[in-house]
Amino acid sequence: MEFPITGVVINPIFLIGIGFMVGLLGGFFGVGGGFLAGPLMFSSGVPINFVVGTDLAHMTGKSIVAARRHRALGHVDLKLGFLMIVGTVVGVEIGATIIEILEKTGNIDMVIGITYIVILLLISGFTAWESIKAIRILGQDEQMSVKDVTGFSGITQRVHRLKLWPMVSFPQSGIESISLWVVVGVGLLTGVLAGALGVGGGFIRMPMLVYVIGVPTHVAVGTDLFEIVFSAGYGTLTHAVKGNVDVLMALVMQTGAAVGAQIGATATRYFVGPRIRLFFSVLPLIGAVLVILKLLGWEIPG
Repeated sequence: MEFPITGVVINPIFLIGIGFMVGLLGGFFGVGGGFLAGPLMFSSGVPINFVVGTDLAHMTGKSIVAARRHRALGHVDLKLGFLMIVGTVVGVEIGATIIEILEKTGNIDMVIGITYIVILLLISGFTAWESIKAIRILGQDEQMSVKDVTGFSGITQRVHRLKLWPMVSFPQSGIESISLWVVVGVGLLTGVLAGALGVGGGFIRMPMLVYVIGVPTHVAVGTDLFEIVFSAGYGTLTHAVKGNVDVLMALVMQTGAAVGAQIGATATRYFVGPRIRLFFSVLPLIGAVLVILKLLGWEIPG
C-alpha cells in the first residue's frame, strides 16, 4: 500500500502489527512505544522526519486507551501528571526545533540514530541491574508485604531532601514532600526527547518517576501513559504544522494499538513492580539494536 504523504510503500498488516505490539507493551510498561515503533518505521524506509511526527500521532491515540484503563485500576496520579505537563510542553517544542535544525544541516539520521542508541543502552543496563537487585531484596524477606521495592533508593532519598521551594505532595503516589522543580525538570527532559526523537518520552520518564521522584511502579506506569497523552498530542500538533505527520499511516497503526493497549494495561495487575521493570529493561535494548542495524544499512521489508 502506498502512503501518498510520505511517498513510501508499506504493507498495512505490517503497520497494524507494529501498532498492536507497541500498544501491548506500552499498556504494560507505561511507555509510548516510540523506541520500538520509531526504529521499525525507520527501518522500513519511512523518512526520519515522518517517523517522528507520525509515531507521535499514533502514540497519542494508543495512550488515551491505555491511560483510561490504568485510571480505572487506580494507577494514575492526576496531580503529578498535570504538573509534569508544564515542563513537557516546553521540552517538546525545543525537541521539535532541534529536528528542524538537524534536517537543514543534513546530519539528522546519524545524529538522532546515535542519540537513540546511547540513551537506550544506558536505560536498559541500569534498569536491569536495579530490578534484579530489587527482586533479590524481596526474595530475602518473605514477610515483606509490599508489591514494590527498588534496589537503588539513594537517588530518591537525596532528591526528597532537596528543599527547593515550592514543595508539593502527591498522596496518590505516597509522596509527602518534593520540590516542584524536580517534577517540572523531569517533564522538561522527557519532553525534549519526545519532540526530538519522536517518542512519548516514556522509556526514560517511567524509570525517572520510579528512581528520581519515588513513585511506585504501577502508579508510574499509569501516570506516565496519562502524561504521554499530552506530550505526544502536543508533539503531533507541532510536527503536523511542520508537515511531518502522515495521518493515514498513523490511523492504520492505531487499529492494532487500541487492542494491544487494553490487554497490556490489564496485565500489570498480575506482576510486582521489580518484575515489570526487569521485563521493561529488554525493550530499550531491542530498540537500540534496531537502530544500529539500520545505520549499518539493514532494512526490514514492510
